[in-house]
Amino acid sequence: MEEQLIAPCGMNCGLCISYQAMKNDLNQQGFKKKYCTGCRPRGKHCTFMKAQCGLVGNGLVRFCFECEKFPCSRLKDLDQRYRSKYHMSMIENLEFIKANGMERFLEREEAKWRCSRCGGVISCHNGLCLHCDVDKLRLKKTYHWDEA
Repeated sequence: MEEQLIAPCGMNCGLCISYQAMKNDLNQQGFKKKYCTGCRPRGKHCTFMKAQCGLVGNGLVRFCFECEKFPCSRLKDLDQRYRSKYHMSMIENLEFIKANGMERFLEREEAKWRCSRCGGVISCHNGLCLHCDVDKLRLKKTYHWDEA
């Protein structure tokens, strides 16, 4: 896990299917996936929050928890969607970083999202490891968590 892949909203872009598709070059394997290098590496600060927050949108804060409005309603809505669909919480991530620091957060993420079969990274968006489970994705391009 890389620090530059942790967006101001608390998203770990390293877990994103678009980042992992790029990193594993899935399109060379016959897929047509959108590639993304992550919010901060693209200079976007945070694609989820930039339009609603001038502090994040202009790169004036590193993390949303630095704002007096944390957590704002937009972040709460985003967090709820990610909790229910993708098994992760951006607010929880931010609170952990604030309390424990980035190094411990990255260690926790590494352990939490590690594939038990190959040691690769599991995507938060579908629960798949793109090393071990690429055939599942090939069979069902819109694979979601907990599908058989």
